[in-house]
Amino acid sequence: MASRIDTLRDRIRDLQRQLDAEWEARRQRLRYHLERGRVVFEEGVRERHRAARMHLRDFLSAARPLVVLTAPVIYGLIVPLVLLDLAVTLYQRICFPVYGIPRVPRRDFIVIDRHHLAYLNALQKLNCVYCGYANGLIAYVREIASRTEAYWCPIKHAARVRGVHERYADFMDYGDEDRFIEKWAQSRARLKGGNGTV
Repeated sequence: MASRIDTLRDRIRDLQRQLDAEWEARRQRLRYHLERGRVVFEEGVRERHRAARMHLRDFLSAARPLVVLTAPVIYGLIVPLVLLDLAVTLYQRICFPVYGIPRVPRRDFIVIDRHHLAYLNALQKLNCVYCGYANGLIAYVREIASRTEAYWCPIKHAARVRGVHERYADFMDYGDEDRFIEKWAQSRARLKGGNGTV
């Protein structure tokens, strides 16, 4: 018999499928599709996009001075972001094969494609590349961290935690010592795609 949590998770998965279908319908209304990972616009869409572009000088002249002054702070984060990217990628390449954890494909998380939009000026495109990299990197790091947590410590916290990763729902309840070793083995097996034994 399915628990209430299992039922709710099934409903969430169903809602996610419905949301994906709605995104696909929206792509069709905006007249583009993906072919082998590349965006393909229908005829006339690029011309419409170019006509809507705000020229760079107009964009810059509309910017508040304090916004311009914060730009070095924002772009200065590129150094720790790249270092984090290198460190986490190296970590999973060294450690995940030892643990038998499937590697996280970086390309599934770091997607740089907004610079192809003709209605963006050069600075907007640069900003979009930066944001796509930074947010994709954080998602990539989170996935690596969640796989690590599922392997080493699949126990929920005592307090409610906001923004948990998708594996968290399968973690053991805090304070539930019954079958701890067995449940830990099951968590590792789920992570590896196996049958529940380690």
